[in-house]
Amino acid sequence: MLTRPNDPPVAAHDQVYRSLRSRILHGEMEPGVALTLRGIGKEFGVSMTPAREAVRRLVAEGALTLSATGRVSTPELTNERIEELAALRALLETELATRALPRAHLALIERLTTINGTVSEAVAKGDSVAYIRRNLEFHRTLYLRAQAPAMLALAETVWLQLGPTMRALYGRMRQGTPPESHRKILAALRAGDEAGLRVAMRTDVTKGLRLLLT
Repeated sequence: MLTRPNDPPVAAHDQVYRSLRSRILHGEMEPGVALTLRGIGKEFGVSMTPAREAVRRLVAEGALTLSATGRVSTPELTNERIEELAALRALLETELATRALPRAHLALIERLTTINGTVSEAVAKGDSVAYIRRNLEFHRTLYLRAQAPAMLALAETVWLQLGPTMRALYGRMRQGTPPESHRKILAALRAGDEAGLRVAMRTDVTKGLRLLLT
C-alpha cells in the first residue's frame, strides 16, 4: 500500500487486516481455508501480536471463523446461513438502490455501464476473482449515491462474510454471459422505474446464492 510522505503511519495490524480483508471480500480465498498466526506473521513480516489483532477484527466481522479448538479459517456457510445472508442482501441493497435512484444522473449511469463492461470481460475470461471485484464495484458505485453510509457499511459486512462462498459459487457456475439483472438495473435507472429497479436488484443479489443451496 502506497503512502504519501505526510501520511500518518499505518499500524502493522491495520495493514495486515486490510490486506486479508480485501482477499476475503473479493473471493481470493476459498471457503474453509485455515490460517495460522505464524503463517500470517511470516507472510507480512510482522510479529504475532499484529497478526493476532488483525485476525481478531476479522473474526468479529464474520470474515473468519474461530473454532472451539482455536482453528481460524474462512467461513464454510451452511444452507441456513446462506439463506440468511441472501435475505439481508435483498433487504439492504434493494433499499440502497431505491434511495440512489433520485440521484442516478446520466454520468452515474454511464459509469455503471462502463463497470458492467469490465464485469463482462471478467466473465469472458473465466476470472472469478475479477468478476467478484468488478461486481462489487458496480454495486458500491450505485449505493454511494444513496447517501446512507450506515446501511452501506452493513451491506459491505454481508459481502465480506460471503466472499469465499461467492468464489465457490462463480467457480461452479462457469457462466459465459454477464448477469442479465445488471442490464435490467441499468434500464430501470435510465427510466426512473423504482418498481423495476427493486425487482432487478432483488433478483441480482439472491438468484446466484440460491444455486449453492443443497
